Amino acid sequence: MLKWGKELGDMYLVWVGMRPFIFLYKAEAIQPLLSSSVHIDKSLEYGYLRPWLGSGLVTSTGEKWHFRRKLLTPTFHSGLLEVYLKTAIKEAEILISCLNQEVDKPEFDIVPYAKRATLDIICDSSMGCNINAQKNFENEYVLAVNTLASISQRRFLNVWMSFDPIFKLTSWGKEYDQALRVTHGFINKIIAERKAEWKARKDGNCHERSHKRQALLDLLLELSKDGEVLSDIDIRDEVNTFMFAGHDTTATSISWFLYALGRHPQYQEKILEEYYEIAKTEELSLDILSKLTWLEACIKESWRIYPVAPLIARQIYHPITILGHEIPVGSTVLVNSFLLHRDTRYFPEPDTYRPERFLPNGPKYPSYAFIPFSAGSRNCIGWKYATMIVKVLILHILKNFKVESLDTEDQLRFTSELVLHNANGLRLKITPRK
Repeated sequence: MLKWGKELGDMYLVWVGMRPFIFLYKAEAIQPLLSSSVHIDKSLEYGYLRPWLGSGLVTSTGEKWHFRRKLLTPTFHSGLLEVYLKTAIKEAEILISCLNQEVDKPEFDIVPYAKRATLDIICDSSMGCNINAQKNFENEYVLAVNTLASISQRRFLNVWMSFDPIFKLTSWGKEYDQALRVTHGFINKIIAERKAEWKARKDGNCHERSHKRQALLDLLLELSKDGEVLSDIDIRDEVNTFMFAGHDTTATSISWFLYALGRHPQYQEKILEEYYEIAKTEELSLDILSKLTWLEACIKESWRIYPVAPLIARQIYHPITILGHEIPVGSTVLVNSFLLHRDTRYFPEPDTYRPERFLPNGPKYPSYAFIPFSAGSRNCIGWKYATMIVKVLILHILKNFKVESLDTEDQLRFTSELVLHNANGLRLKITPRK
């Protein structure tokens, strides 16, 4: 796909069977698509996620999506981010204790550690429960979530598995159904327990939850108005969506960021110097995080070179003109953010990791040249939350360890499912800071 983009240019067409797929990677081509309030439907392939995510924010369309987006946007305001920050700090400390076992070993893969840490953070933030994924590798719910995410993403690249009747007969299909029963059963149980707490509190018999910090589930129960606005299934869909959309993407972001810092250790020191100068002995807060310009710049440069979501897909149901071409209704249009972020028209020496590009006094880029969380009305609703998690975990790791990446750029073998992976994980070596 990278080769096609370089050879065929800013816009090209690929037929897969009877379906036209149109690829874009020029900012001026992307803007009319992503800025549109009409072309908001994701590609047909997102239907593979519906058995798991139902009509949650990732998979819903049209009026239902508009309604849910408006309803859920306040759940990510700064007051709640302060609450979620405490969870991230707690789990970051557990992550450090887990990583200590890798000290002085010749190598280890950071990806599983990042996935387990983000799963714990997001499960606590979404449901208010601790699944202890970082310590308990055999947790049934954790294994089921990983199975659903892995199989769903593999279906995106397998033509035969796109047909549900065939998929259901395969070992993938059977494994998927079993994992689905586990995840739905787990969340249904949590919802029932939380609703019972709410009813007891309303009846004046219980005050326990009112003194606890709120998770996403509590906010959804408030918004549901006893099922008038959101049913239990709607709530389950949004919790599942939060888990799916949050943990794998955030873990991937952390893993690539550590890889980049391990290849360019001078930026580890810049991040820490600035952190200690600003934070001094204060407890980590959103205010401190917002002032760390080197951390912000290094994250953005990592997102530029290794975009977590390398393809952004839209299904075209209404006419649209892009670069002077009428796009046929029924087409699937894909934005290739991997090539977009490495376009020399916007980023000189695009393969070079240079965080200075994103410092406050750095160059200004076209608004659609850098889209780590997509753009427009259907951008990632939880981008501030995800960024906060990445910053907290990275800071904790850098404060405790020096990080070295063992894979060179030419050893990487990119695999694009829904998120950007390296086929063989990301090998690091860590040594304690003195």
